[in-house]
Amino acid sequence: QVQLVESGGGSVLAGGSLKLSCTASGFAYSRKCMGWFRQAPGKEREGVASIYTGTGSTYMVDSVKGRFTISQDYAKNTIYLQMNSLKPEDTAKYYCAAGLDGRTWSQCGLKNANEWNNWGQGTRVTVSS
Repeated sequence: QVQLVESGGGSVLAGGSLKLSCTASGFAYSRKCMGWFRQAPGKEREGVASIYTGTGSTYMVDSVKGRFTISQDYAKNTIYLQMNSLKPEDTAKYYCAAGLDGRTWSQCGLKNANEWNNWGQGTRVTVSS
């Protein structure tokens, strides 16, 4: 049974930091696309960052580059999202996602959430000004 369990959300003031964690179980962690998406009220789910577990390759969307960092602890089957310099517009529910087995790094795109197969329950991040 695939499980993605997120933690680390909360409420912070603008300029603050949070670190989200997502621990995966129930599938082979190697050679996997893992990612973070977010969904603000009334908006579509959007990709934020992705990592390929086999190589550690990472990608962040432009709106968070320089502020957010995705990383992993391979031994713990866990990915992280370090979020610094948070802005009110980062307020959303953040979801951890995993792609199908056997994908390569080139298949870890964030534009289409429907291409990601497994999802966590989400963790809420609120940034106030």
